[in-house]
Amino acid sequence: MQDIILLTGAGKGIGRAIALDFSSKAQNNISFNPVLVLCSRTYSEIATLAEECAELGTKVLPIEADIAKPDDIDRLVRQTLEEFGTIDCLINNAGVGRFKSLTELTEEDFDYTMSVNMKGTFFLTQKVFPIMEKKRSGHIFFITSIAAETAFKNSSVYSMSKFGQKGLAETIRLYGRECNVKITNVMTGAVYTPMWGDAGNEFKNVMMMPEDIAGPIVDAYLQPPRTSVEEIVLRPVGGDINS
Repeated sequence: MQDIILLTGAGKGIGRAIALDFSSKAQNNISFNPVLVLCSRTYSEIATLAEECAELGTKVLPIEADIAKPDDIDRLVRQTLEEFGTIDCLINNAGVGRFKSLTELTEEDFDYTMSVNMKGTFFLTQKVFPIMEKKRSGHIFFITSIAAETAFKNSSVYSMSKFGQKGLAETIRLYGRECNVKITNVMTGAVYTPMWGDAGNEFKNVMMMPEDIAGPIVDAYLQPPRTSVEEIVLRPVGGDINS
C-alpha cells in the first residue's frame, strides 16, 4: 500500500532532508511504500532531489508551485489527486522570513512573509484536510519554529507568522480528533539552512542540521495508527542562538 506524501518547500534545507529520510527508511521497512510529491518554487532543485529519491527506490512526483498563489495551490492538489487519487500526509514545510528591527520592516517584508507562512499554509491545509477527513485517516505536519512561542527582537513578523501557524495547528487538531487525522506541530530552534544567509556560516557550529529535524518527523509519521505525536520540540544543545 502506498503512502502519498505531499511535501512543500522540498528543494532544500529541512524539506530536502525529510524527502531523503523518507526514502532511506523505506529501504529498511518493507511495509512502508512512500510516494513523494515534492513541491518547490524552483523546479531544478526538486528535479535533482527526485532523482536522488528515485535512486533509493522511492516513487516521486516533482511539482513546481508557489503556495503564496491560490491558483498554484489548486493546481498542486489537483495534480496530486489526478495522479494518485488521495493524499495521506501533508508536510507544511515551506516558509520564509525577513529579519530586521521593528522599525526597518516594510509592507513588502510583511506581505512576503505572511503570504507563504500564513496564507499559503492555511489555504493548502484547508484544501487537503477534507480529503483526509472523508477517508478518516491522514497526518498533517506544521514545521513552525521555536519562534512560535518565543519572541526574538529581529523576528517580529516572522514570529507573528509562526505564532499564527501554531494556532492553526492547534485548531486543526480539534477537527482532526473527530475524524482520526493526526496533527503534529514541529517547533525547531536554529537549523543550518539557506534562510540564514551569510549568518549561517558564522553560527554553523552551534546549529542543528536539517537531517536532525527530518528523522523525528519521519519517525512520528511511522508511529502506529493508535498513536499521535502532537508536538516535537528540537533545539541546539546550547539553546537558542538569539537568547
